[in-house]
Amino acid sequence: MADGAAGRPVDETAVSMLDALFDQAPIGLHLLDADLRVVRVNTATPAMRGVPEDELAGRPAREVYAMVDTDVEALLREVLDTGVPLVRHRVPARLDGVRHHYEVTALRLRNPHQRVLGVALAVVDVTDSERSRDRARVLDTVRVRVGRTLDPTVTGEELVASLVPDFADVAIVEVVDAVIRGDDPPLAPLPPGTPLMRTAFRGTRTPSPQAHPVGDVCTLPAPTPFTQALADLHPRTVALDGTAPWYSVDPARAEAIRSSKAHSLLVVPLALRDAALGVVSLYRTGQSPAFDAGDQELAMELAAHTALCIDNARRYTREHTVAATVQRQLLPRRPETHTSLEAAYLTLTGADPGAWYDTIALSSARTALVVGNVSGRALNAAATMGQLRTAVRSLTAFDLPPDELMARLHATAGQLAAERASLPVGDPLRREALTADCVYAVHDPLSTTCTLAAAGALVPLVVRPDATVLLPRTPAGPRLGTAPDAPFAATEIEVPEGSVLVFTSDPLLTSYLSDVSGPLTSAPHFRDRPLQDLCDALVYALGAGPGIGAAAVIVARTRAFPADRRAAWRLDASPSAVAVARRRTREQLAAWGLKGETADDTQLIVSELVTNAVRYGTPPIELRLIHDRTLTCEVRDAGSASPRLRHAGVVEEGGRGLFITAQLAQAWGTRYTASGKTIWTEQTLPPAD
Repeated sequence: MADGAAGRPVDETAVSMLDALFDQAPIGLHLLDADLRVVRVNTATPAMRGVPEDELAGRPAREVYAMVDTDVEALLREVLDTGVPLVRHRVPARLDGVRHHYEVTALRLRNPHQRVLGVALAVVDVTDSERSRDRARVLDTVRVRVGRTLDPTVTGEELVASLVPDFADVAIVEVVDAVIRGDDPPLAPLPPGTPLMRTAFRGTRTPSPQAHPVGDVCTLPAPTPFTQALADLHPRTVALDGTAPWYSVDPARAEAIRSSKAHSLLVVPLALRDAALGVVSLYRTGQSPAFDAGDQELAMELAAHTALCIDNARRYTREHTVAATVQRQLLPRRPETHTSLEAAYLTLTGADPGAWYDTIALSSARTALVVGNVSGRALNAAATMGQLRTAVRSLTAFDLPPDELMARLHATAGQLAAERASLPVGDPLRREALTADCVYAVHDPLSTTCTLAAAGALVPLVVRPDATVLLPRTPAGPRLGTAPDAPFAATEIEVPEGSVLVFTSDPLLTSYLSDVSGPLTSAPHFRDRPLQDLCDALVYALGAGPGIGAAAVIVARTRAFPADRRAAWRLDASPSAVAVARRRTREQLAAWGLKGETADDTQLIVSELVTNAVRYGTPPIELRLIHDRTLTCEVRDAGSASPRLRHAGVVEEGGRGLFITAQLAQAWGTRYTASGKTIWTEQTLPPAD
């Protein structure tokens, strides 16, 4: 053993170990003096790349490690001053234009007399692990952000936003145009001439050059890396330069590549079960490293997730298209024309397949307005909507008041819900509860009233001629298909001539319109404004209203029923009333220009109805004639006994009145009110000369 400078023996083993570390250790080792100048480095040190050790000795750390993006000298000075070691601190660096990451540990060195000698550094290249961490972060971001909507275009935008700039400098998504429309994707290889839509583009430069704008639909020239990837569904990593042989095939894309100064291209097919949905093109420009095998593997995972999201969106689009087609076939094309009510149908943002509307002509010049919405989605909701709309149409034939009709519709919905609950356990429809909202209103122009009943939260919006807006306080019954044997209540409101009624299948829309009533009440002359213009103004005013979803809407304007097209008389409860009724009927029909067979049939009908009222009814008795799209005869009395159609025997003298009436009239029925009942008939009018 030899003596050291301080009189202590030198440990030859320790010296040998130190020499071995500097000569053979795979990590970078550095010794710096108290002035942070290099004393010794080993060959694994990043600064030794092609530089002799003698050229580094004595140089300050800030010069030797200029490739590091962090202020290394400040970090080391802090270690010297405080003695607190710097442990596994990560710093970025750039060597030969390639970005690296290093893990640095710095320890202060002191002699036995506690004099500071310098700093010892250990540097580990953690570029691969850092890249793996970055890739995992990108993958997590894509899994969280991509596919949040069922829109293939939005899915592409979410993908490029997640990749730029963390993974690529330019990202482009192109999807087979048929897939956007909901059709099945073609099997690989992609047939030549298949159009693709550019759904998303993002670059780090503003503006970034691109061959085609977003939304453009075009075919891919072949052969290129893009068509090759869509042929065998394998990714392509391509080093770009100005002499690539496929540049001449696709000059527009080649010019965009040159303008962006991209040097590395990664083409990844969007594929699912051997079908080609589209392609993702990723570029790196400037000093970004070229794509490697790890990047390609990550891109395949990203593309697989995106392809699944796009396919889900495609399936939803197709299902929604089918449901919308069924809905269009089940809904009326245009409102029925009524003398006292002008109506227009309107759909906002593509009505939900479960939403429906209807206007139904009733007896006595009345009109029923119906709007509803079935829970669920797609085809199942559309089919249930059709069942409920048919049920409403059938129930109106019984001339029921709105609250009773709603109760019977509720019972029908309960039966449909029970049928659904009895489906096999494996049927997914069984797990979807059948519920629906509905509002049913009857407009009577002769009394200028509207009587309505609601299941759920749907109510109409009424704008009266003085521009006041009314939301009727209608007692809301339970949603259809929920509570059994639930009561419903009817509400009657005044709707003077010129009032506008808005029925919607979305209660949020009704509430929003009640606040934004400008398009309904604004000048000039909203009462006389063409109804289609009023509908357009309503849509323009809504814009992108908060919370406004897909909705079916009826906009209706009330009109006055012509006074000369109706007549009513109070009759005595005596047999002489029949002759009086026939005479007044004959005179009124002559005033309307109705003669011949129509007049004869009407007088006979009136005779039978008045005779029944005198014999079996309760005074007071009233006869009313209405000349509308049909000729309506009404006989009212205060009794509640319902007449019954009978087939009298050959020798019987009575019992033929309603039978004769039913033969002469197009339709007949009984309508009950709080004050009694009304027997009515409708006759088809002869064509005008």
